[in-house]
Amino acid sequence: MTFVERQILPRYNDFGRSHGLGHVQRVIKSSLALAAVTGADVNMVYVIAAYHDLGMEGPRAIHHLTSGKILVADQRLRKWFSAEQIKIMKEAVEDHRASSSRVPRSIYGKIVAEADRDLEPEVVFSRAILFGIENYPEKNDDEMWLRFRDHMKEKYGRAGYLRLWIPGSPNAKNLETIRKTIDDETALRKVFDRIYRQIREEDK
Repeated sequence: MTFVERQILPRYNDFGRSHGLGHVQRVIKSSLALAAVTGADVNMVYVIAAYHDLGMEGPRAIHHLTSGKILVADQRLRKWFSAEQIKIMKEAVEDHRASSSRVPRSIYGKIVAEADRDLEPEVVFSRAILFGIENYPEKNDDEMWLRFRDHMKEKYGRAGYLRLWIPGSPNAKNLETIRKTIDDETALRKVFDRIYRQIREEDK
């Protein structure tokens, strides 16, 4: 934990608020909770969660693959884990991406994928808006709203691509709450306006 906290987690400070330190800390916390109920190796789960988004240092579209390469190339991990464990951890990191249609190859991939969903409704809405502000600064307020609305439907809507892999996790209840908001576009616009104004005020 000392190694991860000193050498790995600070790298997330470069990824903006949508994928920054707060996000990885939430993924670690959720992963450890899922490890407790699934019987997975807690040390492996901790490292997988800590490394899962390091690939954001490069292109976002392949960040899950880059993260796996970073993990497997980190010789320091060989002090604590066998070659087989490192292979499993690499695959888990590769399998975490929400847009992947493939079922994760192990319980470890399912855990980090589930934890990465981070489906507390306020967190989901805030991260999506932050991502838009950070990556599309040329868009005006109305264009930001349309990007947010379309992203919500594409990823979290009832026909969206997001999949949950661990039955009975807290994510299922939260996802239904999010979907009810998406179903009501007036309610979704109110959520967007409130959070968007708040972020803009904080950035002044």
